[in-house]
Amino acid sequence: MSFWKKESTQKVLASLISILIGLVVGAIVVLIVGIFNKSISLKGAWEGIRLIFIGILSTGRDAKGALTWGFNPASIGNMLFRATPLVMTGLSVALAFKTGLFNIGAPGQYLMGTLATLFIALSIPSGALPGWLIWLLAFLGGILAGMLWGAIPGLVKAFLNINEVLACIMTNWIAANLVTWAFDVSKLKNMVEGTKSGYIYKTTYGLVDGTYVDGAGVATTKLGLNKIFPGSQINAGILVAILLAVGVYILISKTTLGYELKACGANRHAARYAGIHDKRNIVLSMALSGGLAAAGASLYFLSGNTEFFWSTYQSLPAAGFNGIPVALLALNNPLGVIFSAIFMAMLDVVGLQLTNLTAYNEYITNVIIAVIVYLSAFSLAIRMLISGKRKKREKRAEDKAAPPAPPEDKAAGDKAESAKGGENA
Repeated sequence: MSFWKKESTQKVLASLISILIGLVVGAIVVLIVGIFNKSISLKGAWEGIRLIFIGILSTGRDAKGALTWGFNPASIGNMLFRATPLVMTGLSVALAFKTGLFNIGAPGQYLMGTLATLFIALSIPSGALPGWLIWLLAFLGGILAGMLWGAIPGLVKAFLNINEVLACIMTNWIAANLVTWAFDVSKLKNMVEGTKSGYIYKTTYGLVDGTYVDGAGVATTKLGLNKIFPGSQINAGILVAILLAVGVYILISKTTLGYELKACGANRHAARYAGIHDKRNIVLSMALSGGLAAAGASLYFLSGNTEFFWSTYQSLPAAGFNGIPVALLALNNPLGVIFSAIFMAMLDVVGLQLTNLTAYNEYITNVIIAVIVYLSAFSLAIRMLISGKRKKREKRAEDKAAPPAPPEDKAAGDKAESAKGGENA
């Protein structure tokens, strides 16, 4: 089969077209705003357009005020750091999609993972256990909390046939209020730094003789990545996320369990007829999805340089919802999720570059993301358009390549048809 005819190739092309159209729309918005805003001018608009496309390589401005370009280790490192939770929430949504379920409950599962991770990491006294063991317990505890929370929509879907979207929306807001209450009554609020209000200690704070001391806690190891990307927040969490993405790919594509999960998603009743335990697999799918979303929260807050604002009852974490466009853009491929998450994180960094270096604000990148998400949802139509145009080109090429029928053959054929008609008469 030709490379361009492969379904996987057409899927990648559809995603790339979605990205390109989104970037072009963003550039048009930047241009329009620049034309009608006297404080920006066409020069500022041109700078904004360049930042949208290659802002990750911007190094700031020189002494004359012109934009400078080159390898920016801080921006690239921060991009990879921001991509870490997006990889995990994208995997959460993609795994559920693969099994025929829509896990819109990733924000609530993310919050439950945050709750368990921070409680474990900050409640174990420093010195009671090695730091790496405390980190591991906090990470696994967060995953387990997410799995338990994700299993709830799975249970009501499997045994009560209640739509998982409705159940996930309910569990999201229950989680938001539960987490707010739990941290509100806890002793984990940051009272050391007087300017803090409603924040939980970073995991670098450790419990020493009943007092939280900065530097006595745990944080994800950097494995030398901070030397490659100096000035950024990067750590080994991105490597853990990539390994988990590879693990999910192997689970879905190469194992019997993955086949059963996909079979239940394709047709629950046919899977049951084939001897597959459909109810168990529905619950397991949602539990695994919840664990992946919670792992994103664990990796983010165990970094040691992030703080959690505990008044969550008014809003849900954006990282949970952003897993949906990440999965859509990756077409639910676990390996593709890695790249789509990095791309989404790059847009976040580009938005900050726009805010810091121009008169634009970072919300323009939200327009780009919105367009890409809409086009990703119509990726099947884009693939059909690509396939249809290719088939038309191939047919035209075949028609041109085919030699015309010789005149004598055509005449002979006409005589044969006439003779046959006479015999029939």
